[in-house]
Amino acid sequence: MGVSWVASTQEKGRRSVAAQIEREFSGVVAWYGQATGAWWAMVRVRRDVRLVEAVDPRELREAIVNARGWPWPR
Repeated sequence: MGVSWVASTQEKGRRSVAAQIEREFSGVVAWYGQATGAWWAMVRVRRDVRLVEAVDPRELREAIVNARGWPWPR
């Protein structure tokens, strides 16, 4: 017996936005956290990676650009 999962229109829209952000910023992995209600991205900072969190896609783009000094998550 398998599990069937059908994405809602809202979820598909969020995936589309995350994919667009990944195209805009090479090497970044972006997603919307259903459980947290926040936008997230893994960003390369020099020779390391940094997890950044934002309240919306606009702020996530800002967090990616400023990942080295971004204050979230805490």
